[in-house]
Amino acid sequence: MARIRRLERVTETHPSTEIPGEIARSWLLVSARRTEQFDSAAKSRADQIVLDIEDAVDPKHKPEARGDVVDWLSNGGSGWVRINDRASDFWSDDVDELKGVPGLRGVMLAKTESAADVTETFDRLGGTTPVLVLIESALGIEEAVSIARARGAYRLAFGSGDYRRDTGTSAEDIAMAYPRSRLVIASRVGKLPGPIDGPTVSSSHPVLREQSAVAVALGLTGKLCLDVEQLPVINEVISPTQSDVTWARDFLDDFEARGRVIRDGSDLPRLGRAEKIDKLARAFGVEPLPNGR
Repeated sequence: MARIRRLERVTETHPSTEIPGEIARSWLLVSARRTEQFDSAAKSRADQIVLDIEDAVDPKHKPEARGDVVDWLSNGGSGWVRINDRASDFWSDDVDELKGVPGLRGVMLAKTESAADVTETFDRLGGTTPVLVLIESALGIEEAVSIARARGAYRLAFGSGDYRRDTGTSAEDIAMAYPRSRLVIASRVGKLPGPIDGPTVSSSHPVLREQSAVAVALGLTGKLCLDVEQLPVINEVISPTQSDVTWARDFLDDFEARGRVIRDGSDLPRLGRAEKIDKLARAFGVEPLPNGR
C-alpha cells in the first residue's frame, strides 16, 4: 500500500474560477435518469460533471434519457456526457443528437478499444467537440498508446470496474498498477494531460483518500466519482499540498533572484516541478503554509 504523501491537513477551497477539463481533479458521474440532480451536480464541488447515458441507463430508457440531457444542455446547463460505445446500437443516435448542443463541453466515450473509435466519434460530432476516452478492457489498455494519439482524444480515463470484470483482476493496488501506469505512459506519449482514475465504490473516506493517493503516486491527475460526498476528499488529495506550494514558490523566488542561472543538473527538473505546482495551486486555490512553515 502506497504511503499517503500528505503531511498536513488542508482545508479545501473552492476556487471562484472554473477548473479547466485538462487539469480537472474530480469528475462526477450523474445518471441521465436523475434529472432532478443535474442542477445540484452543476453547483457542487465537482471540477466537471458527466451526465451518463450509458451504463447508468437501461436500454429501453436511453432515447428518453438522451432527450432529457439534450434539453438540459440546451437550456443553460453545461457538462460532459458519457455516451455509448462505438460498437453499440446507441452510439450513432448519441453523437447525432448531441452534435452542436450549446452546453456540451465534450463526450466521454465508453469502452474505447481503438483509435478509430475516437476519431469517428470526434468527426461525427463535427470535429471540434473533445472526446474523453474511457478505457475499460484489456484490449483498450493494450491499444492505449494509439488511442492517446488519435485525433480528437482529449484525455484518457480508466473504467476500472469493467476492466476488472474483463480481466479477472482484483482491486488490490498491485494488481491495478499496470493498467494505471499504462494509461499514464500512453498519455505522455500522446501529449495528453494526465489520465483520470476510476471511481472508488467504498463510502469510507479513509479508503477513498488512500486510493486517491495511490493514483496520484502513479501519475494520474483526476478521478471519477459517483457521490458528491467524495468530492472534497478527491480535490484535496489530488491538489498540491501547502508544503508543496511553499517549496515551489520559494524555489521560483530564489531562481528569479539569481537571474534564472542554472547551477547544476538538478535545477531544470526542479524548475519544471515548481512551475507545475505553482500553476496548479493557483488554479485550485491552494495557498502556501503560513509564514512558510
